[in-house]
Amino acid sequence: MKMNDYIGLIEDKLNEYLEIEYPQSLFKSMKYTVMLPGKRLRPVMCLETCRIFGGEIEDALPTACAIEMLHAQTLIHDDLPCMDNDDFRRGKPSNHKVFGEAIATLAGDALLTYAPQTVTKHSKNLSPATIIRVLNEYFNYAGARGVIAGQVVDIESENDTKLENKEEILEYLHTHKTSDLFQLAMRTGAIIAGADDEKLDVTTEFAKQFGLAFQIADDILDEISTFEQMGKTLGKDKEEGKLTYVTLYGLERAKCKLSCILNDCRDIMSLHGIDSEIFENIITDIEKRTQI
Repeated sequence: MKMNDYIGLIEDKLNEYLEIEYPQSLFKSMKYTVMLPGKRLRPVMCLETCRIFGGEIEDALPTACAIEMLHAQTLIHDDLPCMDNDDFRRGKPSNHKVFGEAIATLAGDALLTYAPQTVTKHSKNLSPATIIRVLNEYFNYAGARGVIAGQVVDIESENDTKLENKEEILEYLHTHKTSDLFQLAMRTGAIIAGADDEKLDVTTEFAKQFGLAFQIADDILDEISTFEQMGKTLGKDKEEGKLTYVTLYGLERAKCKLSCILNDCRDIMSLHGIDSEIFENIITDIEKRTQI
């Protein structure tokens, strides 16, 4: 299964699961951000993890799509004027620029609950026990101890010149705002495949490291990339005094850290016999885009 095959499967299912109902403004707003063009990394990594551990990709599709819906929810809220105030996402106007702040906020709220409903409604081949495990993972990583916590720390650390323990806070921020969704994706893929606890621990460590690398790469690209490449406003992190790897350590040290973490990801794959052309291609793509 190639990357584009996975993306095609995911987008077909997302389009199927997100039907436009009444009130149309809400469902159109939900679907707008979910269906914006993207690499679908989180759902792809969910499906690929399921495949690696011997599971059926079709069984993981509802969960993979739910994770993409959750990711879209974080993007909608992240772009709001009360958060990062971004007018563009993936090269298109942000959700609130199209539908207004109120509908965009409610669309994000709706996706947060629509996603787990997608798991329960469409996971026909999963046992009730497995569905409960998947939902527990979802609520853990989506909630107050997961991505929401990361967003709060991101806001609170902005322009705080008296902030202490910046290194620890930055790791917490990146772990929860970004890495948690990758952990959710890969852990649920492993759970659906029936992976044992040892394999689940390895999966979690890889996902955590990869998620940190992905966010450091995003910090770097905010400095060196273009709007055409990224599809969003660049340079805002530095302008708004955000705590990032680049603002804390500088561009070259950030690149060094990124290279080390990506090598750690490869070491985990090699040590534990994780054979995935998809994962290797994703890592290589990050290296090329960040010029490391």
